[in-house]
Amino acid sequence: MEDLLAVGLVDVEILNEVEKFIAAHGLLEELSDAGDYELLTPIARPGAIYALGRNYPAHAREQGANVPTEPILFGKAVTSVIGPDDDVVYKNGLTRVDPEAELAVVIGRYGENISEEEAMNYVAGYTALNDVTARDLQKALTERSHPWFLSKGIDTFCPIGPCITLPDEVGEPVELDVKMYVNGELRQNDNTRSMTFSIPFLISWISQYFALHPGDIIATGTPEGIAPVQVGDVMEVHVEKIGVLKNRVVAEE
Repeated sequence: MEDLLAVGLVDVEILNEVEKFIAAHGLLEELSDAGDYELLTPIARPGAIYALGRNYPAHAREQGANVPTEPILFGKAVTSVIGPDDDVVYKNGLTRVDPEAELAVVIGRYGENISEEEAMNYVAGYTALNDVTARDLQKALTERSHPWFLSKGIDTFCPIGPCITLPDEVGEPVELDVKMYVNGELRQNDNTRSMTFSIPFLISWISQYFALHPGDIIATGTPEGIAPVQVGDVMEVHVEKIGVLKNRVVAEE
């Protein structure tokens, strides 16, 4: 997928032509009968993961913080990415790990100093992301005025998937329900229309500081309802028009 993005082949018009070719040659049934397969993360190694903190007002308030007047930006390690049905490892020594359901934007074109008016032209598509967070570590780091990178970037702490949904299937403005279920229980439930900073604004704002490349990911923030998970729990991120991203929590061996 990263190679396809790099050469501009993840494009609505091009993929529509591929879909027509498959239908015209009767290949759909053949592809459907291809046998068992493992669904991998759509972006295995993004160039960068830019993530937003407290971008939903209710989530900011539940953390005892003010609604930000400018984006709170942090990064997640690209090595933390895993796919659907992969396990999230609860590392020894941690005492609280929280899942966070998010809509993620996949960048499709190189750009810097992008205007808000042009921002959506740089979107290849959308996917679901779980911004798993070592909350105990994050709290300790914050108290020492250290960045969040360590608590957010631990290996396996960034499930992504199950697919990339193209912009024409989502439409504008992007208003999608985002939910988190743990063991079937609904914990988070909001819509991206609640975000403080919109997707066009975020793309434009980030590109003033960092050149965006095909395959980069912007995680747009999480709704209120954060709570810890334990070993054995099953987390499900549900994002409207994208699907379900499911991962189990396991103990570190």
